[in-house]
Amino acid sequence: MPIKKQFVKSKPVCKVTFSIEAKEATQVSVIGDFNNWNPEEGALSKLKNGTFKGAFDLNKDAAYEFKYLVDGEYINETEADSFKWNEFAGTENSVLEV
Repeated sequence: MPIKKQFVKSKPVCKVTFSIEAKEATQVSVIGDFNNWNPEEGALSKLKNGTFKGAFDLNKDAAYEFKYLVDGEYINETEADSFKWNEFAGTENSVLEV
C-alpha cells in the first residue's frame, strides 16, 4: 500500500505514511505543498527490501499536490486520490486528500 492515512483523534492532523518501491535508487523524497517542495524535508528512508518509506503529520481537511523525487526524477503516485494539472511544471501532480 503506497499511502497509508492514520487520523489522530486528539489532534487536527493525519499521519500519512508514503512508501515507494525503488530498489536501484539511492535517494528518494516525497515533495509537495506540505513541505514547500523541499527534498530535504521529505527524505524517505530505505528499507532492506528496497522500499523507501516515511511518515509525516499533515493538517486534516486539506488536499496536497505532491510527487516522489527518485534520484532526480519526478514520479507520480499511481494510487493517488486524484491528479491535478500544474501549469508551472507543465505536468500532472499527484493529489492527496486528508
